Amino acid sequence: MKRFLFFTVLCFALLQIATIFCSAETLSKRKSFSFNGFDVEKNASSFLFTSPTSSIDQNALQITPDNENQHNGYKNKSGRVMYRESYKLWSSDRPDDAIASFNTYFVINMYRTEAWESGEGLAFLIAPSHHVPAGSHGQWMGLTNVTTDGKPENRIVAIEFDTRKQGFDPDSNHIGLNINSVNSTKTVPLSEFGIELSPVPTTNNSVWIHYNGESKVIEVYMVKEGDSKPETPLLKETINLRQFVEQVSYFGFAGSTGDPGVQFNCVTQWKFEIEVFPSEKDWKWLIIGFSVGVPLMVLVMVLCGIKIRGFCLKKKKRARDEEAGVTGKLKMLPGMPKEFKYKDLKRATRNFHESMILGKGGFGVVYRGVLISDAVVTQVAVKKFSRDNIDGKEDFLAELTIINLLRHKNLVRLEGWCYEKGKLLLVYDYMPNGSVEKHLYKSSDRNTLSWRHRYKILEGVASALHYLHNEYDKKVVHRDLKASNILLDSNYNARLGDFGLARAIENERNSYNELELGGVPGTMGYIAPECFHTGKATPETDVFGFGAVVLEVVCGRSPGVKIQHEEHQFTLVDWVWMLHREGRILEAVDERLDNVYDVDEAIRLLLLGLACSHPMSSERPQTRALCQIIAESMPPPRVAPFKPVFMWPSFSTAFSSVEESSSSNM
Repeated sequence: MKRFLFFTVLCFALLQIATIFCSAETLSKRKSFSFNGFDVEKNASSFLFTSPTSSIDQNALQITPDNENQHNGYKNKSGRVMYRESYKLWSSDRPDDAIASFNTYFVINMYRTEAWESGEGLAFLIAPSHHVPAGSHGQWMGLTNVTTDGKPENRIVAIEFDTRKQGFDPDSNHIGLNINSVNSTKTVPLSEFGIELSPVPTTNNSVWIHYNGESKVIEVYMVKEGDSKPETPLLKETINLRQFVEQVSYFGFAGSTGDPGVQFNCVTQWKFEIEVFPSEKDWKWLIIGFSVGVPLMVLVMVLCGIKIRGFCLKKKKRARDEEAGVTGKLKMLPGMPKEFKYKDLKRATRNFHESMILGKGGFGVVYRGVLISDAVVTQVAVKKFSRDNIDGKEDFLAELTIINLLRHKNLVRLEGWCYEKGKLLLVYDYMPNGSVEKHLYKSSDRNTLSWRHRYKILEGVASALHYLHNEYDKKVVHRDLKASNILLDSNYNARLGDFGLARAIENERNSYNELELGGVPGTMGYIAPECFHTGKATPETDVFGFGAVVLEVVCGRSPGVKIQHEEHQFTLVDWVWMLHREGRILEAVDERLDNVYDVDEAIRLLLLGLACSHPMSSERPQTRALCQIIAESMPPPRVAPFKPVFMWPSFSTAFSSVEESSSSNM
């Protein structure tokens, strides 16, 4: 025992030494700098390269001449201001394709008077040197000139902020991604986002640029200074910097003026952070340290390992047997999709970083993932189950068993699965427009869902529900219909997802208790009243949830939040029923639509929502009727002016009656 303790302490000491080596300043993982303003005495000589026509005046970087630096006028000038230190963007010694990730934030001001025409612009630049090319004024923006533009030898990548239209530009107020040329690979006009680069009077604009070295994706965000960073980038593009810039490059800004286009191209703040690859010297010290420490640590660990080897082997064997059992069941399922490697999903989600989270639920967390294969970039949604015990595995298997054969255009498609190292993951199609809930409650009024989108969404959900209840070979009850589980693809088509609570009803078994789930799963506001008495999941309870979704989408209000009306508080369904009774049902339509909707369609949907919300399950419409009413091949349902009272025990639906008679004969 004493020998064991001695070796343990020695091993710990050696590990501490190794940690010191690894955490030395020379092997820092990231470098950064920050300028909240620019002081000419400190910044010009110590940190920044400036070209002859550039300067640091008025506490800002003047990329092109300003009042303090215009010896030969303002027109037809170009300049660069670059950070003095260059950065290594990838390591030649590493076998993978990793490139240094970086983030930058800066504030730009493009000042002009009423008498000046705007032009030409400025750019955030990655370049092999700080030298500004001769003849790069006017449309060349300090990046290239008439003889070099478009040539791969330039080795530059830039994000331009262009204020003068050339023949290849969309307008005179846009941003663009430039690769070795001023003719942008991708452009984004800014006027539709309420951003003007060079207005009169002047204004400051904040810019964020993020580059992910693993996914090779660059993102550009922009707002007026003082506004919050938006959730969605203005420009997003995949670019492998290794193909276009030098391994060691400089970061900074370039700009130009023309004739007649003139403005002051200024940068008033600049923050920058970059992942740093160790130099060869740093690797040398690391190798020396480990060449001494590792052999000794190995010896110590071998001696210590004898004591615990048996225990570890047994634990690993149990884990392998359990993993083999689960994966064996999965591979036996018919039509099982692709099996993913855990390491690939870990990399795709940046090690399941919180910045990649799309949503959370009782069964796990969903992350955005970026998979790269053969230079093809694919975005996916990765659901990581939060419960890795046996209950979590049962949830995982249940969800996978149901959805692996589901095929419908309005259901989120399963791409694959992974079960390694005790981790349970499902991989789905990525829905770029997020959830309906996000659009209803987390978007600005200007970006709210249009009426056409809302109607199409409800039409799609009804179709998916009908497929689950009647067209799939087993009757599937979703049991958690709500706005956060309805996702939108790039064309705003609804995709019903999250089958964590769904169950296939076999042999008329539709009770939560029979399935050993206990309680009443679901979300308040969407749960049918009979569930609190029967604990049973039926198609009728799904229809009730659909009714809550219909009212939510049309009214823009959550079914679980009380509505204050005069001196009373109402649930959403009671509030709509009250307006229906008083002949004012259209007052329930979301005010953010500004009356831009089809009146007949709105009445049709509101009455359908109330019909689905009927307290008596037997009175709710079937899913086929839902589709027909929305498609206008059936008239809207007739709804009583007063909401019926829920009664228990109630008359059961035909489906429930079969279940009960079957149970009574057992």
